[in-house]
Amino acid sequence: MMNDLSLTTAPTVRSLAHVCDWVFDLDNTLYPRTCNLFAQIDLNMTYYVMELTALGFEEARALQKSYYRDYGTTLNGLMTRHRIDPDHFLTTVHAIDYASVVPHPELVAAIAALPGRKFILTNGDLGHAMAVLARLGGEHLFEHIFDIRDMAFVPKPHRQAYDGFLTRHGIDPMRAVMFDDLEKNLLVPHEVGMVTVQVVADEDFAHEQVDAWELGRASGTHVHHVTEDLATFLKALP
Repeated sequence: MMNDLSLTTAPTVRSLAHVCDWVFDLDNTLYPRTCNLFAQIDLNMTYYVMELTALGFEEARALQKSYYRDYGTTLNGLMTRHRIDPDHFLTTVHAIDYASVVPHPELVAAIAALPGRKFILTNGDLGHAMAVLARLGGEHLFEHIFDIRDMAFVPKPHRQAYDGFLTRHGIDPMRAVMFDDLEKNLLVPHEVGMVTVQVVADEDFAHEQVDAWELGRASGTHVHHVTEDLATFLKALP
């Protein structure tokens, strides 16, 4: 069923009427990919890989993206393959300008109106998440931000990241929903019984720093809903 052009559903549709725990990814989910905030982080990661490996830009970028795809995050790939210091990496790549994230009172109000607890589950770090929320106007919305340090640096889509989060907060996955921009990050939530929502960019969106797989839309029954506009999706819920 389609409510408007910004709200679509995958073949397997599940109601959210039973949900009491609302779990949101951060980057490219709580703010639109079109503001290109993550593109700044992405570029910083390429420069980091260049300095670490002495590779040229294109070679370093290809390596960075392969780690992102295969290990869940570039950081996890670098820790696994190069044994880097994660704190130094996170401080370096999050040295960005947050001005492109603009206040979004409509989204803030829609999240605030949801019944139950709200969480952020992010492969980023706490400081980055707080900076984004300050720009959105949503610092007060979430009970907890479960970040990459809480995950012991084992990121989504690895099962360990979700299990640790669900256990820590006593969340019944059968009464929870996960919102994420990456389809692969919704596999485990679906497997444990959560409702899943993929937040995607407009079909016309393209960026030289974004690979095609990052923009992929639902191709399996593990994604229950797809939306291009999170605020509109949440407001349309009964």
